[in-house]
Amino acid sequence: MPINGMNHAVLYVRDAKAHQAFYRDVLDFETMIEEPSGQFVFMRGPESPNHHDIAFFTIGSNAGSSAAGRSTVGLYHIAWEVGSLDELIEMETKLKAAGVLAGASDHGVNKSLYAKDPDGLEFEVMWLVPPELWGDAVNQAIVQPLDLAADKKHFDKIAGVN
Repeated sequence: MPINGMNHAVLYVRDAKAHQAFYRDVLDFETMIEEPSGQFVFMRGPESPNHHDIAFFTIGSNAGSSAAGRSTVGLYHIAWEVGSLDELIEMETKLKAAGVLAGASDHGVNKSLYAKDPDGLEFEVMWLVPPELWGDAVNQAIVQPLDLAADKKHFDKIAGVN
């Protein structure tokens, strides 16, 4: 009985409605279910076949910040995939405009943007390079600076786009 993918994530957050607004306004997610008083919200990405990709459960404004990776174990981030390099470039613009872009990396097999949600939890938005173009990167843990303009020229040239 093999696993065929990840279906959804559930996060405890200070305010589910704040996350709902952020995911709607910045990442274009749609609300599938919301509890009227704001206790929970279930959302999905705009092109997702899932009922929901993420759910947020409110635990209150007094909740402490995550210490995962600094002093406790825990989840580092969730990665959201876009379908093209052009969509990643558009997402970079949106994340910058929202003031939440925290970093960017070229991992060889994927191009990644890192951002933070209203509680400071990091997430990734990434484009997966077509597998036939991975080359030697398939067996390497690569973390290089991301240059989306250069990547756009490179992949347009491969695709025969002028």
